[in-house]
Amino acid sequence: MEKTGISFFEKYLTFWVILCMAFGVLIGRFLPFIPIFLGKFEYARVSIPIAILIWLMIYPMMMKVDFASIRNVGKNPKGLYVTWITNWLIKPFTMYLIAWFFFFVVFKSLIPTELARSYLAGAILLGAAPCTAMVFVWSHLTKGNPAYTVVQVATNDLIILVAFTPIVAFLLGISGIRIPWNTLLLSVVLFVVIPLAGGAFTRHRVIKRKGEEYFNSTFLDKFKNVTIGGLLLTLVIIFAFQGDVILHNPLHIVLIAIPLTIQTFLIFFIAYLAARKLRLLHNIAAPAGMIGASNFFELSVAVAISLFGPTSPVALATIVGVLVEVPVMLTLVKIANRTSHWFPSH
Repeated sequence: MEKTGISFFEKYLTFWVILCMAFGVLIGRFLPFIPIFLGKFEYARVSIPIAILIWLMIYPMMMKVDFASIRNVGKNPKGLYVTWITNWLIKPFTMYLIAWFFFFVVFKSLIPTELARSYLAGAILLGAAPCTAMVFVWSHLTKGNPAYTVVQVATNDLIILVAFTPIVAFLLGISGIRIPWNTLLLSVVLFVVIPLAGGAFTRHRVIKRKGEEYFNSTFLDKFKNVTIGGLLLTLVIIFAFQGDVILHNPLHIVLIAIPLTIQTFLIFFIAYLAARKLRLLHNIAAPAGMIGASNFFELSVAVAISLFGPTSPVALATIVGVLVEVPVMLTLVKIANRTSHWFPSH
C-alpha cells in the first residue's frame, strides 16, 4: 500500500500528460526523423521501444499484487461479487454504448465515421481493462481496507487473463473492426501474462529472502518512479507519432474525454450504490467503486499500439483515458469520503 497516498507525479499526472503531448507533437512536427527511426524497430507489429517502456510501467505494478491473498476469497465475498459483476458484466458494455452514442450520434457532425470507429475501439480497450495498481492509491485515499483491496485486485487480475481477450474481440467485432486474433493474444501474453508471472515470482523471491517488511517498505520504493517515467516517455513517443492527428483535430481530445468521463462516474456509482444496497462497510465499498471506475490504461495503450500501431487514432483515444484519469478519480475520492456516512460503521 502507498504509505503517503498519491505521489507528486501521480497527483499532477494530467499536467505531465499535457506536457508530454506538447513535447511529442513538437518532435513529430519539427524532428520527424525521430518517429520514423523508432518506427523501424518493430516485431509482429509491436513497437519494440514502446513495448520496453510499457514493461517498465506494468512490471512494478504487478509486483504489488499479492496472489496469496486469494485464499481469503471466501471471507465476506459480497464486495468481490460487486467488483466482478461491475468490471466484467457491466463496464465493457456500458463503455461501448456510451462511446458509440457520443461518437456516432452526438458528435456525428464533428467526427468523420472512420475516426469515430477508431475512437470507439480505444474506448472499448479502456472499458475492458479495469484498474490494477492505482487502485491501491485510491483505496488508501478513501481509507479502504488494504487486505480486502489486495484480494479485489488479485482476483481481478486473474480474470483479465481469461476475460479481456474475448470481450475486446467481441466488442470490436460488433463495431465493424477486424482484428488479428494472433496479435491480440500476443499482446495479452506480453503485457499481462508475462509481467503478472514475473511480478509474482519477484515478489515471492524477495519476500522469501528478505521478508515482507523489506519488500513493502524498501524494495517497492526503488521502483516508485519507474512506472510514471515509463508512462511519460511512452506518451512522448506516441504523441510524436500522433502529431498530425492532433494538429488536425485538436477538438477531438475534448470530444473523446466526454464519454470517458461520463462512463467513469456511471461505473463508480453502479458499484458504490450496489455496495450500499448490500450494506457493505465503506472501506470495502469505496475500493470496489474505484476499481471499476479507473482503468488499466497501461494495458489499453499497449494493446492499442500492438493491434493498430502507434500512429493510429485508437492509441490516441486510450491516451485521453490517461489524461482524464487522475482529476476524475480524485473527484470520486472526495465524493466517497463525503458519503462514508451512507454505510454501516461496523
